[in-house]
Amino acid sequence: MNSNVMRPRVSRSARMTVWVRIIVCVAVLLSGTAQAKTVTDIDGNPVVIPDQPQRIVLGESRMLYTLALLEPNDPFRHVVGWPQDLKKYDRQTWDSFARRFPRMSAIPSLGAGGSSAVNPEQVLALRPDVVILPSLARYDEDDRRLLSILKAAGIPVVKIDLRVHLLKNTRRSVAILGEVLNQQARADAFNRFYSAHLQTVVQRLAHYSGPKPSVLLQLHLGRRNECCVTAINGSLGELLNAAGGNNIASATQHGVFGRLSEEAVIAAQPDYYFATGFSDNAAEGLLKLGPEVAPEVVLQSFRQLTAQQNGLRSLDALQKGHAGAIWMNFYLSPWHIAAVEFMAKTLYPELFKDVDPEQTLRHIFDTFLPIPYSGTYFLTVPAK
Repeated sequence: MNSNVMRPRVSRSARMTVWVRIIVCVAVLLSGTAQAKTVTDIDGNPVVIPDQPQRIVLGESRMLYTLALLEPNDPFRHVVGWPQDLKKYDRQTWDSFARRFPRMSAIPSLGAGGSSAVNPEQVLALRPDVVILPSLARYDEDDRRLLSILKAAGIPVVKIDLRVHLLKNTRRSVAILGEVLNQQARADAFNRFYSAHLQTVVQRLAHYSGPKPSVLLQLHLGRRNECCVTAINGSLGELLNAAGGNNIASATQHGVFGRLSEEAVIAAQPDYYFATGFSDNAAEGLLKLGPEVAPEVVLQSFRQLTAQQNGLRSLDALQKGHAGAIWMNFYLSPWHIAAVEFMAKTLYPELFKDVDPEQTLRHIFDTFLPIPYSGTYFLTVPAK
């Protein structure tokens, strides 16, 4: 045979089609060999999954914040693939888990970012029993393509929401993961704890008839040298609403996220200012918060960064000590119930003087998580 005979080139889409057909055939052959159960995901879709899923792919590695609540002895025993967003955006927590569970670092990487960066071919090659994907505020073409290919391959996809409508969907998402992992009892225990603490805030504010303080919530202080990206109807903005804050962005913007100009912020002169961040001790130009970061480091970082922005230097709230720093990754974690308490206590110190947000967070670590509590997740910033 002539080895120089040209072979027809196979396109990437054709190769993908072959992959999908192979996976579908395998799924059909194996479908009768394992018991199954039906889980209803956060979008209301009934999803048939194995009764004891052994190979799980996560669409975000920061789902570990929740997974570890339910599987503290070994959160990684069934995880066969995930993207590297946890390592990229919360290296301190990544390192803390890696010290406790070294094999975590050997889990195959599906990309450096979140679910939108996940390569469908890599997921198919991992032969997952189920893929857990996040519900997002916005979907792009890569997100839709991933979901389409997984469905075509017959791979069960369960969606949860731990990042958009937090108060509405967190407890249900914890319960869904509990069903997937057969950890319903631990999911119920955490949800009872969460509900009790949320109810305290809700009930006290329901009986409060005084003025409602106005608030500027700035996300990612230092990431952009301008003011101000914020959250309104979702994410951390939803937590601020629950804590009784009158978000100054809600008068003009109605989505999950938005942007305020310096002029609008200065004109509003909010009663309080909250900034978020998640950088470690070695970061430059970003708000330092989270595990292993000392309070004095947070304070220095906060003051340095707010002094660099014209819109923030002019805020009376900063001069009066009506300000706080909050760990950004609360928006992806059920631990955020402590952030609700922190906001409420900062805005209404007399109403919540007996509430201790740090003790709430410590209790979550001590009772539900396999890693120790350390660092600073929120901080009240005193007047200069």
